[in-house]
Amino acid sequence: MNPINQPQIHISSSKNNIFQELFVLEMANNHWGNLNRGLRIISDFSQVVRFNNVRATIKLQFRDVDSFIHKDFRDRTDVRYIKKTIDTKLSKKDFGTLVQSIRDHGCLTSATPFDEASVDMCQEFDLDMIKLASSDINDWFLIERVAQTRKPVSFSTGGSSLKGVDDLVKFFSNRSIPFAINHCVSLYPSEDSNLDLNQLDFLRERYPGAVIGLSTHEYTSWDASMLIAYAKGARTFERHIDIDADGIPVSPYCSQPHQVDTWFKAFKKAKEMCGGSSTERRFVSLKESEYLDGLVRGVYAKRDLPEGYTIRHDCNNDDFYLAIPLQKGQMSVRELMNGERLIQPVLKDHALMIDMIDSPYAHVESLKQEIYKRGL
Repeated sequence: MNPINQPQIHISSSKNNIFQELFVLEMANNHWGNLNRGLRIISDFSQVVRFNNVRATIKLQFRDVDSFIHKDFRDRTDVRYIKKTIDTKLSKKDFGTLVQSIRDHGCLTSATPFDEASVDMCQEFDLDMIKLASSDINDWFLIERVAQTRKPVSFSTGGSSLKGVDDLVKFFSNRSIPFAINHCVSLYPSEDSNLDLNQLDFLRERYPGAVIGLSTHEYTSWDASMLIAYAKGARTFERHIDIDADGIPVSPYCSQPHQVDTWFKAFKKAKEMCGGSSTERRFVSLKESEYLDGLVRGVYAKRDLPEGYTIRHDCNNDDFYLAIPLQKGQMSVRELMNGERLIQPVLKDHALMIDMIDSPYAHVESLKQEIYKRGL
């Protein structure tokens, strides 16, 4: 039972590798229904992706506008969502051009479909993966259709209930469909105090084996949340993207190419600082070992000790003292053991060497050589 007294949902991690260290660049509707603007966004951001040598997908949004908005409400320009959906409409041909451009620029392809006809388009364009919007986490008509594609799926938790997330995890796990879970706060933009990054710990604990990510909309920093999120185990990351062009203001929750460049570099720095595995002991470098060996005390004779003398712990204070420097071939405080016998005499204030005692270390050539390599 985990700390929140809820059952963990175990997931096979190997099939979810497509999401490991994947950046999702969400174009959303920032093409504004203009194919050329969309192509420029793809070009500008793919250059930043290549320069930083990261894995990324540029994600589109698909809506079958004619069926998505009820015919009696299409003239409701006072409703922002309706107006923006209509104003940013692209043809299937134009979307196909954008998808091909994403491929040509070396990025993976993905989209958020908001209706079943749009899932069909994801399949027709053979996208690499599909994203479920946090608003659709309980839309089982849409979810069932997405599952039929057998494509990898990511979804953001947003304001969904815990049961809603559990149900979705079980649904995709039972069908062996690769998926990633993104912590997300559905505030556009988000203040730093809104981020709730501790939810990454909650998700990792509750869904062992799942790829956990961060989908974020904060606008004050492009490095701080990355450093924290990576250290907490997030391994896929999503932001909205846009360019400052055509007289269209950039929304504060969107990232421009230079900001995404900072974001990518923060990822590299976080990865460098966190190092390797969190499930096994790290590899200690030779440089570090040599530094530490320089601080280890060596064993020196406090008085003359004859050949055949048996070392006893209860007599150590009378027989030896410990001091730096540790010399090559000298026994250190780490190796001195009770019951070892001297096979050579040791003079007062001289180092106790590995060759002077009948020690297990002296009979294992590799260990003996390690002792001769260290110290002064």
